Amino acid sequence: IYPVIIILGILMVLPLLWMLSSSFKSTAEIFSYPPRLIPPVFRIDNYTNLFAGTAAFNFGRWFLNSVLVVMGYLIPSLFFCSLAGFGFAKYNFRGRGLLFSILLSSMMIPFYTILIPVYTLMVHLGWTDTYLALIIPFVASAFGVFLMRQYIVTIPDELLDAARIDGASEFGIYWRIILPLCKPALAALAVIGFMGSWNSYFWPMLVLTDPNKFTIPMGVVGLTGSVGEEQKFGAVMASSTLAVLPILILFIAMQKQFISGITLGSIKG
Repeated sequence: IYPVIIILGILMVLPLLWMLSSSFKSTAEIFSYPPRLIPPVFRIDNYTNLFAGTAAFNFGRWFLNSVLVVMGYLIPSLFFCSLAGFGFAKYNFRGRGLLFSILLSSMMIPFYTILIPVYTLMVHLGWTDTYLALIIPFVASAFGVFLMRQYIVTIPDELLDAARIDGASEFGIYWRIILPLCKPALAALAVIGFMGSWNSYFWPMLVLTDPNKFTIPMGVVGLTGSVGEEQKFGAVMASSTLAVLPILILFIAMQKQFISGITLGSIKG
């Protein structure tokens, strides 16, 4: 089994290594044959050009836009998903099973089937070409509510009853007991949500027209140029390398909580 795991690991890491290597090459060197993993000359201009501040090379602005969108989406999403999951897990109310079934059913609806209605709504609200169009439609996540509900179910009811006896309010129970105990599930949801928002391209392409509001994926695609223009593949690889770093750092820092939140939430409740 170990040789198979090693081979699979190499296959997964090799594209990242090639991307990193190509970020220090010119376009001609990237497509040279035979291919070379280690470039003959390390060209850092692919990285320095990204921060030139021009319309074509404005990675600093793209990065700040992506951070703003991700944080604007992630913080309210974690709050509302955990709050709804708490309600589904610990409160008995009429229609709870039906509502939860409808919630689960909504996970099977591809986003592209509701793309036009959501876009039309953004137009009527005047949110096109704004960050709100990238944040608000995705704050409510059916998967996030499901994951949090599955995890919160595993928390003993006796803890909540003891808090009520001590005079804690229902929101106080959620804030002071449920949230601290849900750190693994919140970490898992944060990693998944971060990756989805950070890598999103199709929806921002539809709602954004101002280059100063472009996120990293849109900026990277713009580096490829139009037909007949010079293809800046070295810059594409450099920007892709920089775009991957936050995801790798986040996952490495939170991998224990991520694995714990996914596994515990999936085997109980």
